[in-house]
Amino acid sequence: MAETILIVDDEQHIIDLAKLYLEQEGYKTASATDGKTAFNRIMHDKPSLVVLDLMLPEMDGWEVCRRVRAESDVPIIMLTARSDDIDRIVGLELGADDYLTKPFNPRELVARVRAILRRISPRIQAPTSESALTLENLSIYPERRLVTVDGQEIDLRMKEFDLLSTLAQNVGMVFTREKLLDVVWGYDFAGETRTVDVHIAHLRHKLKAMRPVIDTVWGVGYRLDV
Repeated sequence: MAETILIVDDEQHIIDLAKLYLEQEGYKTASATDGKTAFNRIMHDKPSLVVLDLMLPEMDGWEVCRRVRAESDVPIIMLTARSDDIDRIVGLELGADDYLTKPFNPRELVARVRAILRRISPRIQAPTSESALTLENLSIYPERRLVTVDGQEIDLRMKEFDLLSTLAQNVGMVFTREKLLDVVWGYDFAGETRTVDVHIAHLRHKLKAMRPVIDTVWGVGYRLDV
């Protein structure tokens, strides 16, 4: 069954453009032009992914994201008309998975949608007997993209999982923020190093009981120590 992408924007030509390219790639699409309608459709229709503009009538994109994250783990790509760091940082802190700055290349949107859906799909597959990477009380199951601490599953966002996995596979190695952006987000990710700091903070909060420690190497970056 084709995944459904919900496109939320108050500019119809952007919705039409995104629909054209996404449907050409085999995705189903739905749309909303204001925040309240978008939130209701996300909750009731359960789309596979949401492309969410920030500047919306009725309810802005930040509030939509905040409310959705209280109820759902659906992937969200935020659209912002400004290149200000604060827009991106706030969006990521609220739980967005990625963002694009308008005007955007619709092919890049399709590529990011495809990448996110491909990377989360193993999480919903039936359990397998794959080997776990275990460090102290932390276990990482790469095929299922599953993380446990003391046997309890920890709910991580896509990039949080990728970031933790990268550090865990290279215990003791210091990664600069720029290197983590390259490895985890891809060399073409148009983000700032502050993005890494935000995700590290999320990991530390969610993995409080984890005995391997994510250390800050001041002036350089981060490493995982056991």
